[in-house]
Amino acid sequence: MMNEEMMEIIEKERAYVATATPEGVPNVVPIGFIKPLNDKTVIIADSYMIKSRANLEANPKVAFVVQDAARYPYQFKGSAEIFADGEYFDKVVDWVKETNPLAPKPKAAILITIEEIYSVKVGDAGKKIA
Repeated sequence: MMNEEMMEIIEKERAYVATATPEGVPNVVPIGFIKPLNDKTVIIADSYMIKSRANLEANPKVAFVVQDAARYPYQFKGSAEIFADGEYFDKVVDWVKETNPLAPKPKAAILITIEEIYSVKVGDAGKKIA
C-alpha cells in the first residue's frame, strides 16, 4: 500500500495526526515518534496523547499528513489499536529510549493499519492513491 518514498517520509518527518470523538469533534496533534513497520502499518509512541488517546479508545479511525505536505502530499487514513503492554509496546519503549534517552517512557504504542491514501496536492486534492 505505502511505497518506499512514503515510508521514508513518515519516518523522517513530524506528522499531524487527526482523531475525532464519537460525536465527531476533531482533534489534531503533532507527533514526532512515528514510523512505518511495513507497507501497511505505522506505529506511534504515545507519550503525551490525552485527547487523541481518548478519541482512539472510543473511535479508532485516524488520519495523518506529514509536516511538509507541500513536498510530500499524502494523507493516510486507517484504524488504530492501542497497546499498553506486549511486543508493540516494548518496541516503542526501546525505540524512544534509543532515540532520546531523556524522553519520558511512552504510555502506549498505537498501531495504525493504513486503509487508504489520498493526495493533498494542489489540483489533485482528494484523489485516492491507494
